[in-house]
Amino acid sequence: MEYCKQRGLLDFFLPSVLCLGDCQLQTACRIQKCTTDFVTLTSHLNSALEGFDSEFCKALRAYSVCTYRNSKVCRGNLVYHSAVLGISDLMSQRNCSKDGPTSSTNPIVTHDPCNYSGHTDTREQEGGEKTSPTYLFCGLFGDPHLRTFKDHFQTCKVEGAWPLIDNNYLSVQVTNVPVVPGSSATATNKITVIFKSHQDCTDQKVYQAVTDDLPAAFVDGTTSGGDGNTKNLQIVEKISGKYIEMHARYIGTTVYIRQFGHYLTLAIRMPRELVMAYEESQDLQLCVNGCPSGERIDDSGHLPLPVMGQLLSQGGAAYPRSVYTLEAAMTTCHEKMLVKDIYFYSCVFDLLTTGDANFTAAAYSALQDVEALHPRKEHWRIFPSSGGGGMGKGNKVFVGLGLVCLILDVFL
Repeated sequence: MEYCKQRGLLDFFLPSVLCLGDCQLQTACRIQKCTTDFVTLTSHLNSALEGFDSEFCKALRAYSVCTYRNSKVCRGNLVYHSAVLGISDLMSQRNCSKDGPTSSTNPIVTHDPCNYSGHTDTREQEGGEKTSPTYLFCGLFGDPHLRTFKDHFQTCKVEGAWPLIDNNYLSVQVTNVPVVPGSSATATNKITVIFKSHQDCTDQKVYQAVTDDLPAAFVDGTTSGGDGNTKNLQIVEKISGKYIEMHARYIGTTVYIRQFGHYLTLAIRMPRELVMAYEESQDLQLCVNGCPSGERIDDSGHLPLPVMGQLLSQGGAAYPRSVYTLEAAMTTCHEKMLVKDIYFYSCVFDLLTTGDANFTAAAYSALQDVEALHPRKEHWRIFPSSGGGGMGKGNKVFVGLGLVCLILDVFL
């Protein structure tokens, strides 16, 4: 949460500095250079890893020194003074001392071939233009519900082993098992992640999680990849046996795996250019292309609809009654998720399908993972629309469960 607050403040004043710097600053005032150097120094930092506070404070002090050197030529400049105030606030938030070491502001000198963000920034700068890499998000949770890299939201059967991701850098495979006898709904009980060998940054590392065994190490017993003290790939255990994170700085990728009840959830953020680095034979990737049409529960609107605690199959036969009525399921989900978006309705569907309250926590956690990893805040939430599965207001993303959401709305 502290890191999110710090990033929020950065989001407030850094864009203003960068934009206004192009439009309003005189040549002599180099506040834009100070700001872009600071962004370069901090873009690769991760608050979950050791040494974050130290490195962030070094970058802040370097930023402060740069603004001080420009204090005379930038006097009276609104952008300059906004930056000075922002630095002061950030140093206070992170408990940074004014005296101490500073980071080098020369990206070429600090270039690390196993730091994806730094490598991308340096390469683009040499080409005359400098922008941040584009990241994509994919998540899987519940019965299962899939959010693809394209922000398409689907509910699928996909029983057995299926590839979520399979590119030149990373492979992720999940295994799904039925959750209710007679229902096509499944949930994930096994996840295998393969970080492929990459230059001198890391050897191949394999991670495997199964129900009731969420280890804080790779299958070879190690917890990191890289030479010496450099942790180019690292596992961080957040909650013993329940929640781990994997950070691969050499490919700019973060993976979250959690367990709720008897089933697992997964969330991942990865740079777009690496996501798309795969051969034609690797096109079966649920995170990239979604579920095959024959595996979609919600295909063409034929989702088995929750009706007063029962599920109706396409043949009309009723599955075993859930312990939840529709009203009780909606009340339970609303306690966790106040906004009735697609995650809320997924929670309702899962409760009516399984009667397992752990799926409520899984849906809520999946939404939290979106907020932590999805790069575009305006796309965090997906809402059903009056079009029955078209566009949510402000979000041009496909809503695979639009029809069931609208039907459930009738019961509100």
